[in-house]
Amino acid sequence: MTASFITCAVTGSGDTVGKSDKVPFTPEAIANDCIAAARAGAAVVHIHVRDPLTGAPSREVEYYAEVVDRVRSSDVDPVINLTAGMGGDVTFGSVEQPLPLADEGTDMVGATERMDHVRKILPEICTIDCGSMNFGEGDYVMTNTPSVLAEMARQVQELGVRPEIEVFDTGHLWQAKSLVDQGLIDDPVMVQLCMGIPWGAPADINTFMAMVNNIPDSWTFSAFSIGRKQLEYVALAAIAGGNVRVGLEDNLYLDRGRLATNQDLVERAVVILRAMNVEIMTAEQVRDKMQLTRHG
Repeated sequence: MTASFITCAVTGSGDTVGKSDKVPFTPEAIANDCIAAARAGAAVVHIHVRDPLTGAPSREVEYYAEVVDRVRSSDVDPVINLTAGMGGDVTFGSVEQPLPLADEGTDMVGATERMDHVRKILPEICTIDCGSMNFGEGDYVMTNTPSVLAEMARQVQELGVRPEIEVFDTGHLWQAKSLVDQGLIDDPVMVQLCMGIPWGAPADINTFMAMVNNIPDSWTFSAFSIGRKQLEYVALAAIAGGNVRVGLEDNLYLDRGRLATNQDLVERAVVILRAMNVEIMTAEQVRDKMQLTRHG
């Protein structure tokens, strides 16, 4: 029997709070959704934080600390996975005057500041967005230069935290291999294939399998697609030999017209995997497989 673990990405940083009242944005609500997801079968919870008044994306260390403290003091014990993707956001000015950069949507800080919350909280996993790309419509660019990525990887390695490399396109996978070759990412290597995000890798099977077939056999991968294909990718990822990710960061709906909670999406993923005779891994199994260090 094959085995996969479920990651629940509970809130993300996208403009989703106004689109669904199910999206948590206070530290308490984010923590409660992490706990509910873990009870439903998620071994890993992937955490962003938001301004508790406006729902806007945030890098506030204290918000992360409150979320993680609440989860760690609960009756469940999921693997904690904190984003380290914030702080690499550039939004250009108009098409005729790209500079100066727009204040709204631009949040560019150095590698060390981007790691402040990881250094304080010491999660078992943190993400590294491996590359830069046009991210959706308009003038926003996700920005992660090779030198910044190398420094972030070095700091994560020094902290004893396992990086999960977020791969949005084929070149990002190439760059991830370079970081491993430079000795900046240790075995066992974790990679997350992020499919269907404009304008990265499209969520078609040919592109997905091209990515999968270029992942070294010794690496562990997960995969997801945004939007309506999220639940399809639960099955696709498992069939391809990987692990799965669901959650409101990437998709707001359980069925057509029916808004989901994070718990709903994890429960649906459990149903899909069990119907495929896939064993659902526990948090302890993930810790053992990925040689994670529990700091908290």
